[in-house]
Amino acid sequence: MFDKLKEECGIFGIYTKEEKEDLVGTVCVGLTALQHRGEESCGIAVNEDRVIHFHKDVGLVTEVFTKHIQESLPHGKMAIGHVRYSTTGMSRKENAQPMVVKHKKGNLAIVHNGNLTNALELKRELEDQGAIFTTTSDTEVICHIVVRERLKTGSIEEAVKNTMKIIKGAYSLLVMSPQKMIAVRDPQGFRPLCMGHSEKDIVFASESCALDTTGCTFDRDIEPGEMVIVTNNEITSERVLPDEKKGACVFEYIYFARPDSTIDGLNVHIFRENAGRCLAKQAPVDADIVAGVPDSGIDAALGYSKQSKIPYDVVFIKSKYIGRTFIQNTQTKRKKLVALKLNPLKQTVKDKKIVLVDDSIVRGTTITKIIKSLKDAGAKEVHIRIASPSFVDVCYFGTDIDKKENLIANNKTVEEIRQEIGADSLEFLSLDSLKEITKGSKIENFCDGCFTSKYPVEVPETIDKNRFE
Repeated sequence: MFDKLKEECGIFGIYTKEEKEDLVGTVCVGLTALQHRGEESCGIAVNEDRVIHFHKDVGLVTEVFTKHIQESLPHGKMAIGHVRYSTTGMSRKENAQPMVVKHKKGNLAIVHNGNLTNALELKRELEDQGAIFTTTSDTEVICHIVVRERLKTGSIEEAVKNTMKIIKGAYSLLVMSPQKMIAVRDPQGFRPLCMGHSEKDIVFASESCALDTTGCTFDRDIEPGEMVIVTNNEITSERVLPDEKKGACVFEYIYFARPDSTIDGLNVHIFRENAGRCLAKQAPVDADIVAGVPDSGIDAALGYSKQSKIPYDVVFIKSKYIGRTFIQNTQTKRKKLVALKLNPLKQTVKDKKIVLVDDSIVRGTTITKIIKSLKDAGAKEVHIRIASPSFVDVCYFGTDIDKKENLIANNKTVEEIRQEIGADSLEFLSLDSLKEITKGSKIENFCDGCFTSKYPVEVPETIDKNRFE
Protein backbone atom coordinates (compact mmCIF):
# COMPACT_ATOMS: atom_id res chain seq x y z
CA MET A 1 0.00 0.00 0.00
CA PHE A 2 1.81 3.08 -1.20
CA ASP A 3 0.99 6.75 -0.81
CA LYS A 4 -0.52 7.06 -4.26
CA LEU A 5 -3.42 5.06 -5.55
CA LYS A 6 -2.57 2.32 -7.97
CA GLU A 7 -4.29 1.99 -11.30
CA GLU A 8 -6.58 -0.74 -12.43
CA CYS A 9 -6.10 -1.65 -16.10
CA GLY A 10 -6.65 -0.36 -19.59
CA ILE A 11 -8.26 -2.22 -22.48
CA PHE A 12 -8.30 -1.62 -26.23
CA GLY A 13 -9.92 -3.50 -29.10
CA ILE A 14 -10.18 -3.08 -32.85
CA TYR A 15 -12.39 -4.71 -35.49
CA THR A 16 -11.45 -3.97 -39.09
CA LYS A 17 -13.59 -4.35 -42.20
CA GLU A 18 -10.69 -5.90 -44.07
CA GLU A 19 -7.39 -7.44 -43.02
CA LYS A 20 -5.04 -4.75 -41.74
CA GLU A 21 -1.27 -5.01 -41.94
CA ASP A 22 -0.65 -2.56 -39.10
CA LEU A 23 -3.31 -4.06 -36.82
CA VAL A 24 -0.86 -4.88 -34.02
CA GLY A 25 0.83 -1.52 -34.39
CA THR A 26 -2.51 0.24 -33.99
CA VAL A 27 -3.23 -1.70 -30.80
CA CYS A 28 0.24 -0.82 -29.49
CA VAL A 29 -0.47 2.87 -30.07
CA GLY A 30 -3.83 2.56 -28.29
CA LEU A 31 -2.29 0.71 -25.35
CA THR A 32 0.52 3.23 -25.07
CA ALA A 33 -2.11 5.96 -24.74
CA LEU A 34 -3.56 3.92 -21.86
CA GLN A 35 -0.20 3.08 -20.26
CA HIS A 36 -0.97 5.33 -17.28
CA ARG A 37 -3.65 2.83 -16.24
CA GLY A 38 -1.14 0.03 -15.66
CA GLU A 39 2.59 -0.39 -16.06
CA GLU A 40 3.16 -3.93 -14.79
CA SER A 41 2.35 -6.01 -17.85
CA CYS A 42 0.69 -5.87 -21.24
CA GLY A 43 -0.51 -8.14 -24.01
CA ILE A 44 -2.21 -8.36 -27.39
CA ALA A 45 -4.31 -11.12 -28.98
CA VAL A 46 -4.93 -11.19 -32.74
CA ASN A 47 -7.66 -13.10 -34.57
CA GLU A 48 -6.29 -14.42 -37.85
CA ASP A 49 -8.86 -16.40 -39.82
CA ARG A 50 -10.59 -17.56 -36.61
CA VAL A 51 -7.33 -18.58 -34.94
CA ILE A 52 -6.21 -16.46 -31.98
CA HIS A 53 -2.51 -15.68 -31.64
CA PHE A 54 -1.18 -13.70 -28.69
CA HIS A 55 1.84 -12.33 -26.91
CA LYS A 56 2.04 -10.92 -23.38
CA ASP A 57 4.72 -10.23 -20.83
CA VAL A 58 5.71 -8.14 -17.85
CA GLY A 59 6.78 -4.61 -18.79
CA LEU A 60 5.68 -1.48 -20.63
CA VAL A 61 4.12 -1.62 -24.08
CA THR A 62 7.26 -0.26 -25.75
CA GLU A 63 9.39 -2.81 -23.90
CA VAL A 64 7.24 -5.87 -24.57
CA PHE A 65 6.16 -5.13 -28.14
CA THR A 66 9.43 -4.58 -29.90
CA LYS A 67 9.50 -4.35 -33.68
CA HIS A 68 10.43 -8.04 -33.84
CA ILE A 69 7.50 -9.09 -31.63
CA GLN A 70 5.05 -6.92 -33.57
CA GLU A 71 6.19 -8.46 -36.85
CA SER A 72 5.92 -11.98 -35.40
CA LEU A 73 2.19 -11.58 -34.79
CA PRO A 74 -0.06 -12.21 -37.82
CA HIS A 75 -2.26 -9.78 -39.68
CA GLY A 76 -5.96 -10.10 -39.04
CA LYS A 77 -9.30 -8.36 -38.74
CA MET A 78 -9.64 -8.30 -34.96
CA ALA A 79 -7.36 -7.71 -32.01
CA ILE A 80 -7.64 -6.83 -28.32
CA GLY A 81 -5.00 -5.56 -25.92
CA HIS A 82 -4.46 -4.86 -22.25
CA VAL A 83 -2.21 -2.94 -19.87
CA ARG A 84 -2.31 -4.17 -16.31
CA TYR A 85 -1.86 -3.20 -12.75
CA SER A 86 -2.69 -6.07 -10.39
CA THR A 87 -5.65 -5.27 -8.15
CA THR A 88 -6.29 -9.00 -7.80
CA GLY A 89 -3.45 -11.49 -8.15
CA MET A 90 0.30 -11.08 -8.03
CA SER A 91 2.30 -9.16 -10.61
CA ARG A 92 3.69 -11.89 -12.84
CA LYS A 93 3.64 -13.03 -16.45
CA GLU A 94 0.93 -15.66 -15.95
CA ASN A 95 -1.51 -13.00 -14.80
CA ALA A 96 -0.90 -10.75 -17.80
CA GLN A 97 -3.80 -10.34 -20.20
CA PRO A 98 -5.42 -11.05 -22.64
CA MET A 99 -6.48 -14.42 -21.31
CA VAL A 100 -6.79 -16.81 -24.23
CA VAL A 101 -8.56 -20.16 -23.92
CA LYS A 102 -9.52 -23.01 -26.25
CA HIS A 103 -12.68 -24.96 -25.62
CA LYS A 104 -14.96 -27.51 -27.27
CA LYS A 105 -16.76 -24.94 -29.43
CA GLY A 106 -13.76 -22.85 -30.41
CA ASN A 107 -11.54 -20.31 -28.72
CA LEU A 108 -11.77 -16.86 -27.20
CA ALA A 109 -9.72 -14.07 -25.67
CA ILE A 110 -10.77 -11.72 -22.87
CA VAL A 111 -9.43 -8.47 -21.43
CA HIS A 112 -10.86 -7.02 -18.23
CA ASN A 113 -10.72 -3.76 -16.33
CA GLY A 114 -12.22 -3.84 -12.85
CA ASN A 115 -12.56 -6.11 -9.87
CA LEU A 116 -15.25 -8.71 -9.13
CA THR A 117 -16.72 -8.65 -5.65
CA ASN A 118 -17.86 -12.31 -5.82
CA ALA A 119 -14.72 -13.69 -7.48
CA LEU A 120 -13.60 -15.85 -4.57
CA GLU A 121 -17.04 -17.37 -4.14
CA LEU A 122 -17.25 -18.14 -7.87
CA LYS A 123 -13.73 -19.58 -7.94
CA ARG A 124 -14.53 -22.03 -5.17
CA GLU A 125 -17.73 -23.05 -6.94
CA LEU A 126 -15.86 -23.62 -10.21
CA GLU A 127 -13.13 -25.63 -8.47
CA ASP A 128 -15.79 -27.86 -6.92
CA GLN A 129 -17.00 -28.50 -10.48
CA GLY A 130 -13.50 -29.54 -11.56
CA ALA A 131 -12.13 -26.28 -12.95
CA ILE A 132 -8.36 -25.83 -12.84
CA PHE A 133 -6.86 -22.36 -12.46
CA THR A 134 -3.44 -21.40 -13.76
CA THR A 135 -3.45 -17.75 -12.65
CA THR A 136 -4.40 -15.78 -9.55
CA SER A 137 -6.46 -13.17 -11.38
CA ASP A 138 -10.23 -12.80 -11.15
CA THR A 139 -10.27 -12.45 -14.95
CA GLU A 140 -9.70 -16.20 -15.19
CA VAL A 141 -12.91 -16.67 -13.21
CA ILE A 142 -14.72 -14.72 -15.93
CA CYS A 143 -13.11 -16.91 -18.62
CA HIS A 144 -14.28 -20.10 -16.93
CA ILE A 145 -17.84 -18.85 -16.63
CA VAL A 146 -17.99 -17.61 -20.22
CA VAL A 147 -16.75 -20.99 -21.49
CA ARG A 148 -19.15 -22.90 -19.24
CA GLU A 149 -22.07 -20.82 -20.49
CA ARG A 150 -20.88 -21.08 -24.10
CA LEU A 151 -21.11 -24.86 -23.91
CA LYS A 152 -24.75 -24.51 -22.84
CA THR A 153 -25.80 -21.86 -25.37
CA GLY A 154 -25.89 -21.32 -29.11
CA SER A 155 -23.72 -18.21 -29.33
CA ILE A 156 -20.93 -16.36 -27.61
CA GLU A 157 -23.16 -13.35 -26.96
CA GLU A 158 -25.65 -15.55 -25.11
CA ALA A 159 -22.78 -16.92 -23.03
CA VAL A 160 -21.58 -13.39 -22.22
CA LYS A 161 -25.12 -12.29 -21.32
CA ASN A 162 -25.42 -15.19 -18.89
CA THR A 163 -22.01 -14.36 -17.43
CA MET A 164 -23.04 -10.76 -16.82
CA LYS A 165 -25.93 -12.05 -14.72
CA ILE A 166 -23.55 -14.15 -12.59
CA ILE A 167 -20.53 -11.96 -11.95
CA LYS A 168 -20.77 -8.96 -9.61
CA GLY A 169 -18.73 -5.85 -9.11
CA ALA A 170 -16.71 -3.80 -11.57
CA TYR A 171 -16.06 -5.07 -15.07
CA SER A 172 -15.48 -3.49 -18.43
CA LEU A 173 -14.76 -6.37 -20.80
CA LEU A 174 -13.74 -7.05 -24.36
CA VAL A 175 -14.38 -10.61 -25.55
CA MET A 176 -13.01 -11.80 -28.89
CA SER A 177 -14.33 -15.03 -30.39
CA PRO A 178 -13.48 -16.51 -33.82
CA GLN A 179 -16.05 -14.26 -35.51
CA LYS A 180 -17.18 -11.59 -33.07
CA MET A 181 -15.95 -8.85 -30.77
CA ILE A 182 -18.10 -8.09 -27.74
CA ALA A 183 -17.83 -5.12 -25.36
CA VAL A 184 -19.67 -5.03 -22.04
CA ARG A 185 -19.83 -2.74 -19.02
CA ASP A 186 -21.17 -3.64 -15.59
CA PRO A 187 -24.60 -2.29 -14.58
CA GLN A 188 -23.16 0.34 -12.24
CA GLY A 189 -20.68 1.59 -14.83
CA PHE A 190 -17.81 1.47 -12.34
CA ARG A 191 -15.10 1.50 -15.00
CA PRO A 192 -15.13 3.49 -18.24
CA LEU A 193 -15.46 2.03 -21.73
CA CYS A 194 -16.12 3.85 -24.99
CA MET A 195 -16.27 3.13 -28.70
CA GLY A 196 -15.29 4.99 -31.85
CA HIS A 197 -14.52 4.48 -35.51
CA SER A 198 -12.34 5.38 -38.44
CA GLU A 199 -13.07 4.78 -42.11
CA LYS A 200 -12.48 1.05 -41.85
CA ASP A 201 -12.19 0.36 -38.12
CA ILE A 202 -14.47 -0.03 -35.11
CA VAL A 203 -12.55 0.60 -31.90
CA PHE A 204 -13.19 0.16 -28.17
CA ALA A 205 -11.06 1.69 -25.41
CA SER A 206 -11.04 2.41 -21.71
CA GLU A 207 -10.60 6.12 -22.43
CA SER A 208 -11.29 8.42 -25.35
CA CYS A 209 -7.65 9.54 -25.43
CA ALA A 210 -6.79 6.15 -26.99
CA LEU A 211 -9.30 6.82 -29.79
CA ASP A 212 -7.73 10.21 -30.44
CA THR A 213 -4.24 8.73 -30.50
CA THR A 214 -5.19 6.07 -33.07
CA GLY A 215 -6.93 8.60 -35.32
CA CYS A 216 -10.46 7.44 -34.53
CA THR A 217 -13.61 9.47 -33.98
CA PHE A 218 -15.32 9.10 -30.62
CA ASP A 219 -18.87 7.76 -30.99
CA ARG A 220 -20.18 7.14 -27.50
CA ASP A 221 -19.64 5.52 -24.13
CA ILE A 222 -20.81 1.97 -23.57
CA GLU A 223 -23.81 2.28 -21.26
CA PRO A 224 -23.84 0.58 -17.84
CA GLY A 225 -25.28 -2.92 -18.26
CA GLU A 226 -24.92 -2.80 -22.06
CA MET A 227 -23.43 -5.38 -24.43
CA VAL A 228 -22.21 -4.29 -27.87
CA ILE A 229 -21.55 -6.97 -30.53
CA VAL A 230 -19.54 -6.44 -33.71
CA THR A 231 -19.71 -9.08 -36.43
CA ASN A 232 -19.72 -9.04 -40.22
CA ASN A 233 -18.90 -5.32 -40.07
CA GLU A 234 -22.17 -4.58 -38.28
CA ILE A 235 -22.78 -3.29 -34.76
CA THR A 236 -25.67 -4.38 -32.56
CA SER A 237 -26.28 -3.64 -28.91
CA GLU A 238 -28.49 -4.81 -26.08
CA ARG A 239 -29.14 -3.63 -22.54
CA VAL A 240 -28.53 -6.93 -20.78
CA LEU A 241 -29.01 -5.79 -17.20
CA PRO A 242 -31.65 -3.28 -16.09
CA ASP A 243 -30.86 0.18 -14.81
CA GLU A 244 -29.54 -0.05 -11.30
CA LYS A 245 -28.12 2.48 -8.92
CA LYS A 246 -25.17 3.81 -10.88
CA GLY A 247 -21.74 3.74 -9.31
CA ALA A 248 -19.15 5.09 -11.73
CA CYS A 249 -15.85 5.53 -9.90
CA VAL A 250 -15.41 9.23 -9.20
CA PHE A 251 -11.67 8.69 -8.90
CA GLU A 252 -11.49 8.14 -12.64
CA TYR A 253 -11.95 11.90 -12.86
CA ILE A 254 -9.90 12.82 -9.82
CA TYR A 255 -6.84 10.82 -10.73
CA PHE A 256 -6.92 7.72 -12.95
CA ALA A 257 -7.91 9.02 -16.37
CA ARG A 258 -5.78 11.16 -18.64
CA PRO A 259 -6.78 14.85 -18.65
CA ASP A 260 -7.51 14.72 -22.39
CA SER A 261 -10.12 11.97 -21.95
CA THR A 262 -13.85 12.54 -21.77
CA ILE A 263 -15.78 9.94 -19.75
CA ASP A 264 -19.57 9.71 -19.79
CA GLY A 265 -19.80 13.21 -21.21
CA LEU A 266 -17.53 14.94 -18.69
CA ASN A 267 -14.03 16.06 -19.67
CA VAL A 268 -11.38 15.05 -17.14
CA HIS A 269 -9.34 18.26 -17.41
CA ILE A 270 -12.44 20.43 -16.91
CA PHE A 271 -13.45 18.33 -13.90
CA ARG A 272 -10.05 18.75 -12.26
CA GLU A 273 -9.87 22.45 -13.02
CA ASN A 274 -13.32 22.90 -11.47
CA ALA A 275 -12.15 20.96 -8.41
CA GLY A 276 -9.34 23.49 -8.04
CA ARG A 277 -11.76 26.39 -8.40
CA CYS A 278 -13.96 24.91 -5.69
CA LEU A 279 -10.94 24.50 -3.42
CA ALA A 280 -10.01 28.15 -3.90
CA LYS A 281 -13.50 29.22 -2.84
CA GLN A 282 -13.65 26.74 0.01
CA ALA A 283 -10.12 27.21 1.37
CA PRO A 284 -8.53 30.54 0.35
CA VAL A 285 -5.05 31.39 1.57
CA ASP A 286 -2.67 34.34 1.40
CA ALA A 287 0.13 33.11 -0.85
CA ASP A 288 2.60 34.17 -3.53
CA ILE A 289 2.20 31.30 -6.00
CA VAL A 290 0.05 28.25 -6.72
CA ALA A 291 1.66 25.04 -7.95
CA GLY A 292 0.58 21.48 -8.66
CA VAL A 293 2.28 18.22 -7.78
CA PRO A 294 3.25 16.77 -11.18
CA ASP A 295 1.36 15.46 -12.98
CA SER A 296 -1.88 14.70 -11.21
CA GLY A 297 -2.21 17.99 -9.32
CA ILE A 298 -1.52 20.37 -12.18
CA ASP A 299 -5.04 20.72 -13.63
CA ALA A 300 -6.57 21.42 -10.21
CA ALA A 301 -3.76 23.85 -9.42
CA LEU A 302 -4.57 25.79 -12.59
CA GLY A 303 -8.18 26.00 -11.46
CA TYR A 304 -7.15 27.20 -8.02
CA SER A 305 -4.93 29.86 -9.57
CA LYS A 306 -7.60 31.13 -11.96
CA GLN A 307 -10.19 31.37 -9.20
CA SER A 308 -7.90 32.90 -6.56
CA LYS A 309 -5.97 35.20 -8.94
CA ILE A 310 -2.76 33.95 -7.34
CA PRO A 311 -0.24 33.32 -10.13
CA TYR A 312 0.51 29.73 -11.13
CA ASP A 313 4.14 28.69 -11.28
CA VAL A 314 6.24 25.56 -11.63
CA VAL A 315 8.02 24.55 -8.43
CA PHE A 316 9.19 21.05 -9.40
CA ILE A 317 11.11 19.67 -12.32
CA LYS A 318 9.96 16.16 -13.06
CA SER A 319 12.33 13.62 -14.55
CA LYS A 320 11.07 12.38 -17.92
CA TYR A 321 12.75 9.04 -17.45
CA ILE A 322 11.14 7.77 -14.29
CA GLY A 323 7.69 6.19 -14.38
CA ARG A 324 4.87 6.75 -11.95
CA THR A 325 6.43 5.90 -8.59
CA PHE A 326 3.36 4.30 -7.04
CA ILE A 327 3.58 1.50 -9.64
CA GLN A 328 6.87 0.31 -8.17
CA ASN A 329 6.37 -2.98 -6.39
CA THR A 330 8.25 -2.25 -3.16
CA GLN A 331 8.13 0.67 -0.75
CA THR A 332 11.94 0.92 -0.79
CA LYS A 333 12.06 1.33 -4.57
CA ARG A 334 9.25 3.87 -4.47
CA LYS A 335 10.95 6.02 -1.81
CA LYS A 336 14.17 6.15 -3.81
CA LEU A 337 12.31 7.16 -6.95
CA VAL A 338 10.36 9.96 -5.26
CA ALA A 339 13.59 11.87 -4.68
CA LEU A 340 14.78 11.25 -8.23
CA LYS A 341 11.45 12.09 -9.80
CA LEU A 342 10.74 15.58 -8.39
CA ASN A 343 13.40 18.21 -7.85
CA PRO A 344 12.34 21.64 -6.49
CA LEU A 345 13.22 24.84 -8.34
CA LYS A 346 15.08 26.72 -5.61
CA GLN A 347 15.01 30.02 -7.47
CA THR A 348 11.20 29.86 -7.72
CA VAL A 349 10.35 28.71 -4.21
CA LYS A 350 12.86 30.65 -2.11
CA ASP A 351 11.09 32.91 0.42
CA LYS A 352 7.71 32.19 -1.21
CA LYS A 353 4.39 31.26 0.37
CA ILE A 354 3.16 28.38 -1.80
CA VAL A 355 -0.24 26.80 -2.31
CA LEU A 356 0.57 23.24 -3.41
CA VAL A 357 -2.32 21.27 -4.95
CA ASP A 358 -2.42 17.49 -5.23
CA ASP A 359 -5.14 14.99 -6.12
CA SER A 360 -5.16 12.97 -2.88
CA ILE A 361 -3.38 11.88 0.27
CA VAL A 362 -3.39 8.16 1.02
CA ARG A 363 -0.70 7.37 3.59
CA GLY A 364 0.94 10.77 3.77
CA THR A 365 4.53 9.66 3.27
CA THR A 366 5.04 11.13 -0.20
CA ILE A 367 3.46 14.52 0.50
CA THR A 368 5.60 14.76 3.65
CA LYS A 369 8.76 14.36 1.58
CA ILE A 370 7.51 16.84 -1.00
CA ILE A 371 6.78 19.50 1.62
CA LYS A 372 10.15 18.95 3.25
CA SER A 373 11.92 19.30 -0.09
CA LEU A 374 10.20 22.64 -0.72
CA LYS A 375 11.08 23.98 2.71
CA ASP A 376 14.64 22.74 2.38
CA ALA A 377 14.76 24.69 -0.90
CA GLY A 378 13.79 27.88 0.94
CA ALA A 379 9.97 28.00 0.78
CA LYS A 380 8.58 30.25 3.50
CA GLU A 381 5.21 28.47 3.79
CA VAL A 382 3.62 25.45 2.10
CA HIS A 383 -0.19 25.26 2.15
CA ILE A 384 -1.59 21.93 0.92
CA ARG A 385 -4.89 21.77 -0.96
CA ILE A 386 -6.22 18.34 -1.93
CA ALA A 387 -8.60 18.08 -4.90
CA SER A 388 -10.62 15.23 -3.36
CA PRO A 389 -12.19 14.44 0.01
CA SER A 390 -10.14 12.47 2.52
CA PHE A 391 -9.89 8.69 2.18
CA VAL A 392 -11.51 6.89 5.08
CA ASP A 393 -12.38 3.47 3.64
CA VAL A 394 -11.32 0.75 1.22
CA CYS A 395 -12.23 0.14 -2.42
CA TYR A 396 -13.76 -3.12 -3.66
CA PHE A 397 -13.95 -2.30 -7.36
CA GLY A 398 -10.44 -2.15 -8.75
CA THR A 399 -8.60 0.62 -6.91
CA ASP A 400 -5.84 -0.69 -4.69
CA ILE A 401 -7.03 0.59 -1.32
CA ASP A 402 -7.44 -2.62 0.63
CA LYS A 403 -6.70 -1.79 4.28
CA LYS A 404 -8.19 0.97 6.40
CA GLU A 405 -5.19 1.09 8.65
CA ASN A 406 -3.09 2.30 5.70
CA LEU A 407 -5.23 5.41 5.28
CA ILE A 408 -3.93 8.38 7.24
CA ALA A 409 -7.35 10.08 7.32
CA ASN A 410 -8.99 6.99 8.77
CA ASN A 411 -7.45 7.55 12.19
CA LYS A 412 -6.34 11.19 12.20
CA THR A 413 -8.08 14.55 12.06
CA VAL A 414 -7.20 17.10 9.40
CA GLU A 415 -5.18 19.05 11.95
CA GLU A 416 -3.30 15.91 13.02
CA ILE A 417 -2.54 15.12 9.38
CA ARG A 418 -1.34 18.68 8.82
CA GLN A 419 1.07 18.40 11.71
CA GLU A 420 2.34 15.00 10.61
CA ILE A 421 3.05 16.03 7.02
CA GLY A 422 4.56 19.38 8.00
CA ALA A 423 2.18 21.67 6.08
CA ASP A 424 1.36 25.21 7.19
CA SER A 425 -2.29 24.52 6.38
CA LEU A 426 -4.27 21.64 4.89
CA GLU A 427 -7.71 21.42 3.29
CA PHE A 428 -9.52 18.67 1.40
CA LEU A 429 -12.22 19.19 -1.23
CA SER A 430 -15.64 18.89 0.40
CA LEU A 431 -18.08 16.14 -0.56
CA ASP A 432 -20.64 18.78 -1.51
CA SER A 433 -18.19 20.37 -3.93
CA LEU A 434 -17.32 16.97 -5.37
CA LYS A 435 -20.98 16.24 -6.06
CA GLU A 436 -21.43 19.65 -7.66
CA ILE A 437 -18.63 19.24 -10.18
CA THR A 438 -19.77 15.76 -11.27
CA LYS A 439 -23.10 17.13 -12.51
CA GLY A 440 -21.77 17.41 -16.06
CA SER A 441 -21.59 13.62 -16.37
CA LYS A 442 -24.30 11.55 -18.04
CA ILE A 443 -24.12 9.19 -15.05
CA GLU A 444 -26.07 10.75 -12.22
CA ASN A 445 -24.53 8.88 -9.30
CA PHE A 446 -20.95 8.01 -8.50
CA CYS A 447 -19.28 5.56 -6.18
CA ASP A 448 -17.64 7.59 -3.42
CA GLY A 449 -17.40 4.78 -0.88
CA CYS A 450 -13.71 5.46 -0.22
CA PHE A 451 -14.80 8.89 1.08
CA THR A 452 -18.15 8.01 2.68
CA SER A 453 -18.10 4.24 3.41
CA LYS A 454 -21.34 4.04 1.39
CA TYR A 455 -21.20 1.80 -1.69
CA PRO A 456 -23.72 1.39 -4.52
CA VAL A 457 -23.74 -2.42 -4.21
CA GLU A 458 -23.20 -5.01 -1.52
CA VAL A 459 -19.50 -5.46 -0.77
CA PRO A 460 -17.58 -8.58 0.33
CA GLU A 461 -16.02 -9.16 3.72
CA THR A 462 -12.47 -9.27 2.36
CA ILE A 463 -10.67 -7.73 -0.60
CA ASP A 464 -7.10 -8.96 -0.09
CA LYS A 465 -5.59 -8.59 -3.56
CA ASN A 466 -3.75 -11.90 -3.12
CA ARG A 467 -6.80 -13.82 -1.91
CA PHE A 468 -6.37 -16.39 -4.74
CA GLU A 469 -2.77 -17.21 -3.77
